[in-house]
Amino acid sequence: MKYIATIIRILFLALFLFLLANGKVMLWLILFAASLVAALIFGRVYCGYVCPMNTLMIPTEWLSKKLNLQTSATPKWLKNGYFAWISLGISVAIMLLSKRLLHIELPILPFWLVISVLVTLRYKPAVFHNLICPFGTLQKTFGRFSMLSEQVDKCTCIGCKLCEKACPSNAIAVSAEDNNAVINTMLCHQCTNCQQVCPKDAIRYKKTKYKSTYNSSN
Repeated sequence: MKYIATIIRILFLALFLFLLANGKVMLWLILFAASLVAALIFGRVYCGYVCPMNTLMIPTEWLSKKLNLQTSATPKWLKNGYFAWISLGISVAIMLLSKRLLHIELPILPFWLVISVLVTLRYKPAVFHNLICPFGTLQKTFGRFSMLSEQVDKCTCIGCKLCEKACPSNAIAVSAEDNNAVINTMLCHQCTNCQQVCPKDAIRYKKTKYKSTYNSSN
């Protein structure tokens, strides 16, 4: 599954670059809009497999760790969670104003692509995913109502925290009360990283029985 996911991400990245090179980024935004509707059923699959930012952030995080650049800290000014909404508002405003005043469709996506890589060189991916990305904040809003998502079998889970460490978006937390992992569907990218490391095969993609909403600061 790991290699299949990588191939899917690379193909979508190639599609994005093709559309960008041909001045058809608007088609990508239409794809993104469709993914929001899909998120109501399948969860944030866009973030896990389609998003070019996430695809580039994966090798960037690997490089950051190799160069010992990454820190586990989160900038305090980001922790209130408002910045992602501000970045969304600014992005939409820039696109609308550039079209009305300059009569051009200013591609905002490449800008955020660069920002995502630069942020991930210093901070863990969850910082950009949860607290900065304007597209992620919309995916998060729709994804919280998903009908399908990664779910943990509480009878099988041993609370080893391997899934918690493997999650790129801090969507998993092991409860101190019952020592079981809980997946926040609002943050989950459906990337299956947690499935791949679970020693008890306790995580499955299936119908959502409940919506977990534990708070995550990064």
